[in-house]
Amino acid sequence: MSQHPGLQAYFAPLDGTPQPVLGRHVLATVAFGEHSGLALTPQGHPELAIPMSSPGFDAFREVWTTTAEPVFGTRDGLAFAHDGEHLFVSGTIDPLPVYAPTVRATYEAAFALVSDLGYPHIFRMWNFVGDIIGTNAEGMEIYRDFVAGRAEAFASYGDGTGHMPAATGIGTRGEGISFTLIACRDGRPRHVENQRQTPAYHYPEQYGPKPPSFARATLLEPADAPTGGTLFVSGTASILGHETVHRGDVARQTEVVLENIAELISGPNLAAAGLRSGHELKDLRLVKVYVRHEEDLAVVRARCREALGPDAETVYLNVAVCRDDLLVEIEGLVPGPEWTR
Repeated sequence: MSQHPGLQAYFAPLDGTPQPVLGRHVLATVAFGEHSGLALTPQGHPELAIPMSSPGFDAFREVWTTTAEPVFGTRDGLAFAHDGEHLFVSGTIDPLPVYAPTVRATYEAAFALVSDLGYPHIFRMWNFVGDIIGTNAEGMEIYRDFVAGRAEAFASYGDGTGHMPAATGIGTRGEGISFTLIACRDGRPRHVENQRQTPAYHYPEQYGPKPPSFARATLLEPADAPTGGTLFVSGTASILGHETVHRGDVARQTEVVLENIAELISGPNLAAAGLRSGHELKDLRLVKVYVRHEEDLAVVRARCREALGPDAETVYLNVAVCRDDLLVEIEGLVPGPEWTR
């Protein structure tokens, strides 16, 4: 039996307090509703609230749990929780005319916390960017403004691209920027690219002054297990190489997204990254589907239901994606053998 705390997550109703699971403790939560904010809850754990729900789509709470008794705290405007093996950090940035300098400073503070608490391996991040394809006070797209600041922070976090984790950068229905990261102490993150797509950190300058800082997926291998681990799939869109395909056609974009994920988690692609086992789309769990246009929900939902199967625990959110010609983005995870409910 594993001697390290086991990390798991589930989706819960937004109303009410997360129900306790036998033998587990709540590490942190993310509330996908109508409000924004960051605080320690009365139960002690940090909760990041993000305005991302809307009529016809889903409102829910993502609950991260652990088998060890967590320690909670705040520092430099960040809220965190850790259990001896996993560290969960959340932060927010108020609306600003230009974001890059503050993004850099805030993310550097988060990376410093990761270092100071002794959790050196970041394996998953979520970046929630209000008005993501709007423009800042200097006329730059807000997402590119954000990416520039994040890239500068990552330059101080580690050398090269091998340290870049799985990540999602997605719009919200509010303003400002929020983020969450998860790091580990002894686990072995293995970052994975997709043979159908250019690594995001190698995108050409046409997409902004700095390329995005993330891997297409990360396999987190437990420190005390020779094989297995949970595979975290980054936010994935209708991109082949580095270019958007099927502009204006949500059905075909959804198909490409699913094909991209299927390739990413397949045996041949994981073998190219030095990993052993492959997976199918029906192995995905805790799937978030981001749909840009409300009227496209029925088409996207029907295709996802067919491809993912009934056990995927899929939620849908009506928000903008990081390019104005992208209509849908999908993320999820494949739980490892240590992940039990």
